[in-house]
Amino acid sequence: MDITPIAASDSHWVSSVLGDPIPLQFSGDFLGLAIIFFVVAVIAAIVGARGVAGISMTVAKWAVIIFLALAVISILV
Repeated sequence: MDITPIAASDSHWVSSVLGDPIPLQFSGDFLGLAIIFFVVAVIAAIVGARGVAGISMTVAKWAVIIFLALAVISILV
């Protein structure tokens, strides 16, 4: 396997094991998960399952926090 340094213009790409370039970006999956868990929490709260609603809101909150942290990091890098 040939290991060559990455040029300055190609710094936003990382080589995989097979040599194919992988872009250093995320697809926003955390935001999608946050929306799903928020909807589950709202439905659970309407039905009366307070435990499920609380856990779902906690997971949604952390997914949004992780999404925002990764968004800030990707903007700065």
